[in-house]
Amino acid sequence: MSALVNNGDTVGLASATGPSLGEAEFTFLREFVLQHCGISLGEHKRQLVQGRLLRRLRALGLSGFAGYCDLLRRDPASELGELASCISTNVTSFFREMHHYDMLVDELLPRWLEEKRGGGRLRIWSAGCSTGEEPYAIAMVLAEALERTGANVDAKILATDLSPQALEAARKGMYAIDRLGGVSDARRKRWFLRGEGAYDGYALVHPRLRELVSIQPLNLLHEWPMQGRFDAIFCRNVVIYFDKPTKQRLFSRYAGMLESRGYLFLGHSESMYGLSEDFDLIGRTVYRKRT
Repeated sequence: MSALVNNGDTVGLASATGPSLGEAEFTFLREFVLQHCGISLGEHKRQLVQGRLLRRLRALGLSGFAGYCDLLRRDPASELGELASCISTNVTSFFREMHHYDMLVDELLPRWLEEKRGGGRLRIWSAGCSTGEEPYAIAMVLAEALERTGANVDAKILATDLSPQALEAARKGMYAIDRLGGVSDARRKRWFLRGEGAYDGYALVHPRLRELVSIQPLNLLHEWPMQGRFDAIFCRNVVIYFDKPTKQRLFSRYAGMLESRGYLFLGHSESMYGLSEDFDLIGRTVYRKRT
């Protein structure tokens, strides 16, 4: 759930912190980010983007934004993930928008596991997984449903994001205790290992959850290597920052990746209204593929 940097962020004046982001460089960056990430950067984001990218310039040993733009022109693929990390803020938590998980527990997982009992295939995609809280929360309710029903089902969760830093954190699966606020006491005991010594104050996700979750880099605007279809896709708090054509293309592609009458979960402030004829709204930001 990598989200575009919010309007409340502030940065210091360029003269006090480093080189200035000129008009030509900002125009290029706006066009580059729109093309490769589907995100429209307004003029009011200029100073904010400047402040975020100054850290990247220092890491690369570049003296100015012109050199950074040249790097993107020469080898866009190598730097795209880092750029996305710089201009985005990963806002996420365990069991955020709990009504989605309630639907999984009460309705969808019992039905799917019954239908697929005896060796069927169940696939869920967390698209824009950020630092991993969402796919691991899905894994908790999935693992509990598998234990409860004893169903013999090939169940996996694909978790993807563009940000290298977010993916690294997701792969580690280690979270400060105060990040577990959305997790019940019972689930904390069942699905987390408490850190000791140097890791005091942290919790590590249980190996069983790691077995269920595959974490991979993916740009939603580029080619998708996945072959099979998904029973559900979670893409929450991601598309709100895309322009309308990008949203329309993405929803169409999601429809093509879902099983017949599969489910798409969006964020609390996102909607498909006027953007797709492939889905019906059936709950709070829950959509079902029509065929």
